[in-house]
Amino acid sequence: MADLYPKIPNEITVHLGTPASGAENVTVNFVDYIKNVASSELLPSWPESALRANILAIVTFALNRVYSEWYRSQGYDFDITNTTQYDQSYKSGRDVFENISRLVDELFNNYIIRKDTVQPLFAQFCNGTTVTCQGLSQWGSVQLAKKGYTPFQILQYFYGDDITIVQNAPVEEKIESYPGRPLRLGDFGNDVRVIQFELNRIADNYPAIPKISEADGIFKDSTENAVVKFQEIFSLVQDGIIGKATWYKIKYVYNSVRKLADLSAEAIPIEEVTPKYPDTLQLGSQGIAVRYAQYYLNVISLFVYSLDPVTIDGNFGPNTKKAVEEFQKYYGLEVTGIINRETINKMIDVYRGIIQSLPEGYEGEKAKYYPGYVLSPGMENENVRDLQKYLALIGRTYTSLQAVPITGYYGEVTEAAVRDFQKAFGLPQTGSVGATTWGEIERAYNAITLGGLRNSV
Repeated sequence: MADLYPKIPNEITVHLGTPASGAENVTVNFVDYIKNVASSELLPSWPESALRANILAIVTFALNRVYSEWYRSQGYDFDITNTTQYDQSYKSGRDVFENISRLVDELFNNYIIRKDTVQPLFAQFCNGTTVTCQGLSQWGSVQLAKKGYTPFQILQYFYGDDITIVQNAPVEEKIESYPGRPLRLGDFGNDVRVIQFELNRIADNYPAIPKISEADGIFKDSTENAVVKFQEIFSLVQDGIIGKATWYKIKYVYNSVRKLADLSAEAIPIEEVTPKYPDTLQLGSQGIAVRYAQYYLNVISLFVYSLDPVTIDGNFGPNTKKAVEEFQKYYGLEVTGIINRETINKMIDVYRGIIQSLPEGYEGEKAKYYPGYVLSPGMENENVRDLQKYLALIGRTYTSLQAVPITGYYGEVTEAAVRDFQKAFGLPQTGSVGATTWGEIERAYNAITLGGLRNSV
């Protein structure tokens, strides 16, 4: 469960002015940023309990801005400003107080959340004299500390009894949430699933947006319909594709309806941030996601002769690691043997480029390669027609499997036939056809047409 909570970024980008001003941006180490803000906002002579409470509020406020991508979702290229009108004070080049520096080193990776939520609290604060607010009063915290309040009791006094502290959160490189490539019909993964949850929540406030019945991470026609309506409402190009502009507009509207920049923010359900698919694949990983990557690597190796094929078995063993390293080296990526977002995006781009460059009729008597996107109910195109052609022959050959009419439309009959095939071949019965299911259908079809037919399934 701890992995679901936000991590501490190693850096933060600060805009040295109001949000819309042409001021300079500076990117600084997160710990140094907190030390600077704390030294700008607080007095080193304050009681330690007050200093600790205020530092936790400063860390949490900054992390809320980073986590919600509050400014980036509005099209800005920074995480936070240095103006107290909007955020908290940061003064480039200022000296840091020694005792504050020591406390920040201890507290920088602790932050405040409300119980049963995951997002960092919008830990609003003000000085409590010339400026007052709903959150923490800095001078009020000093008075409470002098009365013997602990740091946590001070925070509870201002933010409520339902808060808790996430302690020793890991530090990681800050990566923008946008997946690095547009998401469209047929894509799948955690990024799609996150957007499905967010669109469904936005639809509560904008009921013209159709609800997505199942946030399964597969970009089906229901997701496309919701995206198109969202784009229409918010004056974006209505192409049903989640490019960077649509991605961050969704983020901004989602932040707004959930009031993430507010002390009364709505809780983000654990289910919404629980990944359905692994974020990275590495030595020892197993499952469908590994089989996807192995399928891509295998096909790519047929066209890039310096790359070796791998066995498609769903096990990320030494041979798969070696193939990944060779792929990364060939395409100028960092050679780690680990499939992260950058590597899988490159695999998909290379694979789709190969498929799109193949001449008509390249397959001969064999099945075509996986078209590069998930086929699912509601689709209607030539790839669905090809799928049905393969399933029809397989169904006529393996009498335990049902045949399917060749219509080009992915309806209930096709979905049932796909589930039937998946069950017979030991695959997850999703009713959709990704690289793994397509690969098995491809092999079964080729075995029938070219020989090597299995005796049973």
